[in-house]
Amino acid sequence: MNDAERYRIARLDWLACATAGAGEPAARAARGAGDGLLERVTAVGTAGHVLDYDDTYAPGVIHLSAAVAPAALVLAADLGADVASALDAYAAGFEAAGALARASHPALYDGGWHPTAVCGSAGAAVAAARLLGLDAERADDAVALALLRGSGLRAAFGSDGKAIQVGMAAAAGVQAARLAAAGARVPLDVAAGGGSGFESVFGGRFARPDPDAPAIRRNWIKPYPCCLGAHSTIEAVGEVVAGAGADAITVVVHPLERQAAWRDGVEDGLQAKFSLPYLAAYTLLHGAPTLASFEGLDDAARALAREAISVCTDDTLGEWAARIEVAGEHVAHVEAAIGSPERPLSPQRLRAKLRDLAGDRLDDALDDGHRPARELLAAAGLGP
Repeated sequence: MNDAERYRIARLDWLACATAGAGEPAARAARGAGDGLLERVTAVGTAGHVLDYDDTYAPGVIHLSAAVAPAALVLAADLGADVASALDAYAAGFEAAGALARASHPALYDGGWHPTAVCGSAGAAVAAARLLGLDAERADDAVALALLRGSGLRAAFGSDGKAIQVGMAAAAGVQAARLAAAGARVPLDVAAGGGSGFESVFGGRFARPDPDAPAIRRNWIKPYPCCLGAHSTIEAVGEVVAGAGADAITVVVHPLERQAAWRDGVEDGLQAKFSLPYLAAYTLLHGAPTLASFEGLDDAARALAREAISVCTDDTLGEWAARIEVAGEHVAHVEAAIGSPERPLSPQRLRAKLRDLAGDRLDDALDDGHRPARELLAAAGLGP
């Protein structure tokens, strides 16, 4: 598969997530906050991330499409640009955010930051700068301005704030590019690496894309609508022999996965997406979770999670691996879950996911590069 096809798949996956997520409470709240360009970018960005089903770049622990795709698509529609222009801008922003997140891992995550929001604003600025026709110097001003707005905390995981802070990051990137186009100047070397710049404050490191190692080649397409940190656990639990759910089960993961899926007790379906005990219990009882699984909480899964599921960490595991132990015996291990670059979704499974999210409204959605971006936005149910 070539990189152009990988970008197309990631963009289509995000678009389907946004179509299905537009009716969620966080997305409705964002849409109700205003109808200006930046508010619309925020709303579409929130819709695309709220289901936690969108693509993920594991080396930077970031959903690269989440802030970049809404910035590119909504701004392209506003400018009267076509789908090809939006895709070109998206690819540029995708790689910019990926390079920044990869260079800043694990410092951002360990510091409590949400890389999707922090680095997504810079990627969104690159995408917007491309659409606005800014030269390299002005595009750097846009990135610098976006870094000044970088924010987003892992404390938001399991609440409306997680998706909304990503939508706000997308809007911050668009605003930064428009400010740069209007004449605002901020030295990127100072904003990124100065004494009180991004690197010293966030603990990360500024980096530009490496053309020999594009982020798109290490991108995951999720098979389950929940935290990526739980995907290997879900798959490993699925390998446990029938009846093992009656015994005490220990889920062993890398500390990074525990940081991501940190909730134990849960009060609603959104929190459940970030709970290893609940997701393990649910999978034992019902199989891998689907969109419908998070419409409410399953009482039997809550009880099993509380009574029979424990979680511990092992830093010798891969960052996205999981091991299952029953009565002290190692019974299952998954190193890289389905959807990872090592084990990509089959075309059939990807097609089923897109249909589940968006029906047939996105069939051939990206095939015509000359199609107005405004039409694509409307077809996805994300237009004004």
